[in-house]
Amino acid sequence: MSEATPGTMLLTVLLRHDQSKNLDQIQTHMKEMDWWERFPVEGARVVSWTVAMGLGQIVTLELPPALLPKVNVELERSAWGVFRTECYPTYDFVPVRERIRERVRNGGK
Repeated sequence: MSEATPGTMLLTVLLRHDQSKNLDQIQTHMKEMDWWERFPVEGARVVSWTVAMGLGQIVTLELPPALLPKVNVELERSAWGVFRTECYPTYDFVPVRERIRERVRNGGK
């Protein structure tokens, strides 16, 4: 993952599978909702999209903060019914970790 471009934010979206539905039911719903064309919304970039077995999908988007309401509405419109959604503003910790590591190596805390 990379740091967000200035003027944008990172948003991690957990799409937890509704385990009362099987894969065919989930895929049918997503097709009916036009999920693959509607998400993510225009102007948002997929930074990463992973599947965690037993959990669901973890999507990190980079987007201008002004698009946050549109992402929310699109999740409500097309993901609900097959996923429980959780959204978290996030940032890439790797550069922060490297700065801390260097500071500690140089005798700091």
